[in-house]
Amino acid sequence: MPNPRPIETIHDLFATTRRPSDGELSAKADFQDDVYEALAELDYIYVDELIAKNVDNSVIKPHQPISLVDFFEGLAQLATMGVVEVTDIVEAIHREILLRPLGRFNNGNLEHWQRGITGRIYGTVRQAMQLVGNNIAIGLRLYNTVLKPKKIQPLPLNLRRMVNILNGVMGDHLVTHDNPLAVSMMLYDKDNYVQSGALSGRVIVLCHGLCLSHLSWQIAGENNLGAMLTHKLPDSTVLYLNYNTGRRISSNGRSFAKVLQDLVESNPDITQLDLIGHSMGGLLSRSALFYGKEQGFSWVERVGNLVTLGTPHHGASLEQIGNFVQYKIAKLPFAGSLAKLGDLRSAGIIDLRYGSIRDADWKSLEERSVLPAEFRHPTRLPLHVNTYLVAAALIETHYENKTTSLLGDGLVSVESALGEYTEEHTLSVPEGHKAIFYGVNHMNLTYNDRVLAQVISWLSANRLGDAHDAKYGLDSRIYSYPIDYEVEI
Repeated sequence: MPNPRPIETIHDLFATTRRPSDGELSAKADFQDDVYEALAELDYIYVDELIAKNVDNSVIKPHQPISLVDFFEGLAQLATMGVVEVTDIVEAIHREILLRPLGRFNNGNLEHWQRGITGRIYGTVRQAMQLVGNNIAIGLRLYNTVLKPKKIQPLPLNLRRMVNILNGVMGDHLVTHDNPLAVSMMLYDKDNYVQSGALSGRVIVLCHGLCLSHLSWQIAGENNLGAMLTHKLPDSTVLYLNYNTGRRISSNGRSFAKVLQDLVESNPDITQLDLIGHSMGGLLSRSALFYGKEQGFSWVERVGNLVTLGTPHHGASLEQIGNFVQYKIAKLPFAGSLAKLGDLRSAGIIDLRYGSIRDADWKSLEERSVLPAEFRHPTRLPLHVNTYLVAAALIETHYENKTTSLLGDGLVSVESALGEYTEEHTLSVPEGHKAIFYGVNHMNLTYNDRVLAQVISWLSANRLGDAHDAKYGLDSRIYSYPIDYEVEI
C-alpha cells in the first residue's frame, strides 16, 4: 500500500484531487468545524514554539563561580579576541579606502581582496594572535586542572563586578568563544554564597540590571533592599540572581524559568515566589514568566508579586540613540566600516532597544538586531500575579511635559518604565500599582529610601489572588517627591 502524501500546510488538510462522496463531505465539514473551534480558543499563536529547537534554553556553563585562574585564562582569550576584532575593522576600513575611490567596492573585488597579498597579511595576523591566545589559555587551564586541582581561589568582590561589566558589554561574544569569563546563571544567598540549603515558605528573588551583579543590591551597606526585606518580612527568604546580562533576554528568560523550576522541585515546601527586577532584571522576570507558563512549569503558579524598578518595558532611549547613530555612520563613505564597532556590543544591549523579551522578536532576523517596536510580539502579564511598576524622574518636582517624561531617570523614560505604549503593548496594571519617584536616577532605584519603603509596603500587603480586582483599579497613581518639595497633583 503506497504511503499517504505528507501534510505540509494546514491547507493540505482540506485539499483533494477528486470529488468526495456525500459521507466524506459531511465528515470533512465536522472536522473543519473542530479545527476552527480549536483555533478560536487560542489566546496566542506561539511563534516561539516554531523555533524552540534552535534556541539555547540551558545554562551556558557549569553551575560554579568563576575562579581566579578562570579570570586570567578569560583575559588571555579576551585580549586575543579584541585584537582579532580590531584587525577585522582596520582591514575593512583599509579595503574601503582603497577600493571605493576606484569604483571597485563590490562583491567581486572584495572576494579578490581576500586572495590578494594584503588580505592574506591580515589573515596571518588574525591566525597568529589566535594561536598565541589559545596556547596561553590552554596553559592556564592545565595549571588549573592538573597542577592544583584542589586549590581554587575565588575572585575578589571588585573583580566579580568587573566580570559582570564585561558580560554586560559583550557577554554573548564570551559565550560564543567559550570564554571562562562568561557568567553562569546562579542564585546566591544573603551571605553571597551559592544557594544550597533547604528553603520553605516565601522566597523573594532579586534580579539585577545590565552590567551589574548580585552584589549590586548591597552597594548601600545595611540600607539595601534585601536586608530591609529580611528585617520587615522575617518569614521570607531573600535570594539574589546572578546572570550574564549580555545574552539575549529571551535566552536568559528560558534559563531563569528552568532555574526557578529546579529550585521549587528541590524545595517543595516553598509556598510563594516574589520577583523584583531592576532595569533589565524586570524584563528578565517577565520573560521567565512567559516561558515558564509556556512550558507548564509549576513555579509560575506560586508567584504572588512582580515588582519592576526602572525597567525599559518598551525600550531604553540610550540604545535607540546608539542604533540610530550606527545606522547613520554606516551610510557615510569611508566611515561605513566604523559601524562594525556597534556590532561589538552585546545582544542583551540590543534587546533593550525596544524591550524585546521573546525569541520571536529577533530569531528570524539575519543581522544582530530586533524587530521594530510596533512589530514586537505582545507579552501579557499573568493574571494571577500582582504587578507593580516603578518609574523615576531626575527632576525633583512634577512637570507635565514630554521632555520630562522622555528624560525619565536618565536611562529609561517614565512611560517605558510604567509599561505604557500602544494599546496592544501597554501592560495591564492598575493605576494604584504604579509609582513615580522624583529626584531619583536610574541607579538610585535599588537603594533610595522612598523606593524601598514603597516596595516593602506592597510586598507586606501581599494581596494574593486580587491582581486585577476592580476595587484596586480605582486607586490613584503614586507620586513621591523629596522631603523638601510638597506638590499637590
